[in-house]
Amino acid sequence: MTLIIKEISSDEELKKAFEIRKIVFVEGQNVPFEEELDKYENESHHLLAVYNNEPAGTCRWRFTNEGIKLERFAVLEKFRGNKIGSALVETTLQNIKTHPKFSGQMLYLNSQIDAVPLYKKFGFKTIGEEFLECDIRHLKMIKYL
Repeated sequence: MTLIIKEISSDEELKKAFEIRKIVFVEGQNVPFEEELDKYENESHHLLAVYNNEPAGTCRWRFTNEGIKLERFAVLEKFRGNKIGSALVETTLQNIKTHPKFSGQMLYLNSQIDAVPLYKKFGFKTIGEEFLECDIRHLKMIKYL
């Protein structure tokens, strides 16, 4: 079993990431397609998880006025349970730390309630009240590197 997490560097890889997000969020969680793909795609840093030579998961991160936002963590259902989500978070954090523009900005994300324990393993802390995003329960989480 081989797992590779890589920063996306081609249109073909980006299409694979978008397909994973479409399956997980649009088809699986009824997120409207127009809300899933947004105006931040071009400014985001996208990662792709490849498990046994198959695209299995994806995520993205980007600089904002509030800090660095981690977003769109998705793992295809047939690959869940293989620590791909953890590998995506870990690689994303390493990717951010080594980025030339990183200078200790706060990291934050809006976690679906079910995923909160995953992010807590990496030191993220919940703040604020639960809220709905695309009719899915979320909590904001923050971390300082």
